[in-house]
Formats: sequence, structure tokens, C-alpha cells
Amino acid sequence: MKLATVGRTMLERNQRRLGQLRGSDTGKAAGLAGAMIVNNVIALIVSIVFARVVSDYGALAALLSYLVILTVAGQAMQVATAREGVLGKLGRGDDLLATLDRWGRSMLIFGVAATVVSVLARQPLADAIGVRHQAWAAAVGIPAGCIYLWLCVLRGALQGVGDYRSVGISLVGEQTSRLIAGTLLAEFGLGISGAYIGSLVAYVAMAAYCTVRLRGSQRTVGATGRVAAASGPPPITLWSEVRAAGVAIVALGIIQLLQNVDLITAKHRFDDRIASSYAVAAVAAKVLIWVAMGASFHVVPETARLRSEGADARPVLLKALAIVLVCALPCMAIYAVAAHPLLSIVFGPRRAIASSSLLPLGAAFTMLAATYLAVQYMLAMHRIWFLAGIAVLAIAEPFLLVAAPLRPAAFAGVVLGVQAAGALITYAIALRRSAETRSEQSELGLTVVGR
Repeated sequence: MKLATVGRTMLERNQRRLGQLRGSDTGKAAGLAGAMIVNNVIALIVSIVFARVVSDYGALAALLSYLVILTVAGQAMQVATAREGVLGKLGRGDDLLATLDRWGRSMLIFGVAATVVSVLARQPLADAIGVRHQAWAAAVGIPAGCIYLWLCVLRGALQGVGDYRSVGISLVGEQTSRLIAGTLLAEFGLGISGAYIGSLVAYVAMAAYCTVRLRGSQRTVGATGRVAAASGPPPITLWSEVRAAGVAIVALGIIQLLQNVDLITAKHRFDDRIASSYAVAAVAAKVLIWVAMGASFHVVPETARLRSEGADARPVLLKALAIVLVCALPCMAIYAVAAHPLLSIVFGPRRAIASSSLLPLGAAFTMLAATYLAVQYMLAMHRIWFLAGIAVLAIAEPFLLVAAPLRPAAFAGVVLGVQAAGALITYAIALRRSAETRSEQSELGLTVVGR
């Protein structure tokens, strides 16, 4: 009886602790991180399925790379909106909804204008992406990017009011909707265009979900009167928020160019068969970037904290880099000895003819993962001039790839050279003690001595 009583007590205590953890900031952050992991796993499944159901996966990969570059502004705006929402600068309750309504009207006007431009310029866009027979699919990119920007604003607002659960559901729902809609549209006769439009369908569906969740929660807040209307200056405008996120947008844009421009260039350089195989090798090689994204969740706040204290934040970056490199070792070993069997099993034998590119691409995107960490670190340190160096590389890469040999491994070798140069530039700057940090530490030292 005593053992049973003790067991029940321990169970109740653990359930209470679990409930407290779920409601804490740590629990919410952990839940969101878990949702992002599931999101990435489903994204990989999407790539595998599309590689098997679409005839020219290289064309789809080029279109998706173009779309990913267009979504950069949304990723930066989600962070900025969440930050301002937590501080109450967007309003509370009905005031928050009014702010989002104003932002939504501005986005609608901009989105309609951008869509008209995209439709009119559909053939030049398709030619630039390397999919000249998919002009209408290319036209979908800009409107899809606008809807994704609005989806990210809504996610940021949900984060700002503490509804991490809805954000996590929307992340998983986005990839799930994309998988279902894209596969159905591709199988029912739309082919590459259908698989690509699946992303647009997913963005619309999740924007609707986030809108319902946000309006429901904030109207409840306004009705119960738990939160009073915000006093002080009026909520900030959408375009002032975009300007405030400008540096992050530029930084993420450069990273996305470095990550995706080779797929677009490969579609120009290779025939459909080799371009498709190169694309699936690139998908498999980018797994380390996911690790870097997860590590950055620790790097950014910890770097900001240490900077505010005048402490040396470089060990934070180096520890995160060590995590990426440790994860890279088994990946590189597999790419070196089993590239062809791996791609054949996962994507099918016809997609494995460019398997020789997997090892150099794996090394290249390991370098890019390291660069991503350094970029996040330096943004947290409020350094921006380093962007000039990697921007030059991002601009030069397509020209270098156009001149690369017409062999997948040699083409990937050029990508590796560019990414290695980017990593060297960013770490040479990141690991250098800034004058600002030394000044802050000197002031702290003098303060301690004075005491």
C-alpha cells in the first residue's frame, strides 16, 4: 500500500511538473523547435516524393530555389514581428487586430501589383530560372512569396502573444499541405506546375489557419478585458517594420543565394536528366544546414546576452560550429563510400547518375552551415559590414558556375570553392575581437578596479 501511495504521489508530482514545463517559456520554445524538426523531416519527404512523381525534377528544384529566395523577407519579418509583438508595439487585443488589418490592406495592394508584374514578366522569369516551358509556374513565384510574407507576419504575431502551439501546428501543416496538394496536382495532370503550386496552396491554407487562431484569441482577450488598450505612440506601420528588418533580410537573402543559385545554374548548364540528378544530390547534401539552424537558436540569444555583459561571445560560436562539424563527419563518410546506393534507394536509380557530386556538395553545404552560424553570430553582435564580402561571392557564384566544367562533380567542386571562401571570410571577421568589445571590457575592468 505504501509503495502504491508513493507511486501515485510521484506520478502526480511528475504530471504537475510536466504541466508547468509545457506552460513555461522553455516548454513553448522546445515545442516550437520540435515542430521545426518535424517540418524539416516532412520537407525531406516532400522532396523524395516529388523526385519520384515529377519527370523533370531539375526544373522543379530550380523553381523551388527561386521561391526560397523570395521567402527571405518573410523569415526576417517573422522574427521582427514577434519581437515587436512581445513588446506591445503592435497593440493588444483589438488594437493588435486593427494593426494587422492595416498591414493586411497594405500587403494586399502590394501583392496585387507584384502579381501583375509577375504575370507580365512570366517568360523572362522562366528563362532566367531555366524553365522556359514553365512560364506560368514561374509567374506563381512572386505572388506565393507575398502570401508567404503575410503568413510569416501572422506567425510572428502569434509568437508575440505567446501562442507557440499554433505556430508549430502551422509549420507542420505547411509541409503536410504542400505534400498533399502538390502530389495530387502533379498526379492529376499538372506535373511540375502542380507540384510547385502545392506550395502556394499550403501558404494560403496556413495563413487562413493563423488568421482564425489569432482573431479568436485576441477577441477573447478584448472581450474579457484582461488587457487594456496600449497607451503611448501608435503601433508601427508595416513598411517601417520592413525597414527595421532590412539588415536581416539582406543577410538571409545572401545566404539563400549561396544555398540555391547552383540549382538554377545547373538547370541552365545540364540536360534534364543530369540536372534532376544533381538536384536530388543537393537536397541530400543540405542536411547540415538544418543542424546549423537549430544551433542558431542558442547562438543568437546567448551571443546577445554576452555582448550586453561585455564578455567574449566567440566560444558560443565555436561550440555551435563544433556541433555542426561532429554531425558532418558521419555524413561525409556516407557520401564518400555510399553516394550512389544512397541516392538510388531514396530517390530512385534514375536520379543517382550525378552521385559523384554528393561528396563535394556535402562538404560545400557544411561550409555554408558554418557560414550561416557566423552570420547569425555577427548579426547578434550588431556587425553588418561583413555582408559585403559574402555578397560579392553570392554575385560571383553563378558566373563561376557558368564557366565550370560540364561534369556534376567538377560543377559541385566550384560550389565547394565558393562556400569555402565564404566560410573563411566570415570566420576571419567573426573571430576577430572587435574594438567595441574591447572597449566594453576595458570599461568593465576599470569599474571593477574602481570599486
